[in-house]
Amino acid sequence: MSEKPTPRAQSAYHHIVDVPTRWMDNDIYGHVNNVHYYSYFDTAVNSFLIVGGALDIHGGPVIGLVVETGCKYFAPLAFPETVQAGIAVTRIGTSSVRYEIGLFRKGEDQPVAEGFFVHVYVDSTSRRPTSLPTELRALLETIQISA
Repeated sequence: MSEKPTPRAQSAYHHIVDVPTRWMDNDIYGHVNNVHYYSYFDTAVNSFLIVGGALDIHGGPVIGLVVETGCKYFAPLAFPETVQAGIAVTRIGTSSVRYEIGLFRKGEDQPVAEGFFVHVYVDSTSRRPTSLPTELRALLETIQISA
């Protein structure tokens, strides 16, 4: 068994996105099923990129493909809570980015879950890895922290 993780406080993240839970997120046990946490990660990161003007999901030259992901759970969530997703970048490579995401109950500083995923950016036509566009790299640098 691995060492108990030390979660980051919400203040450690440079960008926060509100993500509402949905009725369908709850499972038979009365809490948000674990699979939905990954959806919250994806929603928060892609919202940040789209609103920041660095990702055009319909006609842009690059898209990000998730190649690795993970999550640690600390406490349950349940509909109708609003999740606050803290986003940070801990590594920017030539064609890849590692995002760290903390999920928080609205108004709380300790996470209910923490996770990560790695995007590899590829040409939207050929699906081959490509260098990060300048505007994407610049936006990612605004939320970069030490690992």
